[in-house]
Amino acid sequence: MPRMLVGYDPSWPQQFARIAAELRTLGDSEWTIEHIGSTAIPGMRAKPIIDLAVRVRDPDELEAHSAALEEAGWRLGSAVRTHPVMILEVDGIRSAIAHFFTEEEWADVHQRLLRDWLLAHPEDADRYSHAKCDAVAAAARGMSTYNAAKTPVIQEIVDRARAARGLASVPVHDK
Repeated sequence: MPRMLVGYDPSWPQQFARIAAELRTLGDSEWTIEHIGSTAIPGMRAKPIIDLAVRVRDPDELEAHSAALEEAGWRLGSAVRTHPVMILEVDGIRSAIAHFFTEEEWADVHQRLLRDWLLAHPEDADRYSHAKCDAVAAAARGMSTYNAAKTPVIQEIVDRARAARGLASVPVHDK
């Protein structure tokens, strides 16, 4: 079962800034790093895990910095198949997830599109928040996994966000 959702924590933006600065120090000072995920949406309930989108020049750039990141406690890997992910755990508890995307992918990253859409459309942010709560309940009853239960709402919202930018629909489920 996923960690419980908690009320919005106003310290999440500062946590993001601290983690992003650490990633730039360990990796490349020129990396563009953005706060994504539910902790980036003021007022939204979320798992207390900071998600970051990191723009790298090419796939080899992450490899060049992976030793320094791993030395600082980041580990490569997750169930995500579409892009590299590094996870930071503190005292055995996941505290941050860094998603790495190339410059070519950056403009169309669905996590960034979702964040921007939710910030601009509070009614969809509210709908997504309710879908997340329902997903936790479904997972607790063994009816679905947390991610699978919330994916249909994410897909619908991302489809609208992509259509508004003249982009075609793409599957958002990447696990």
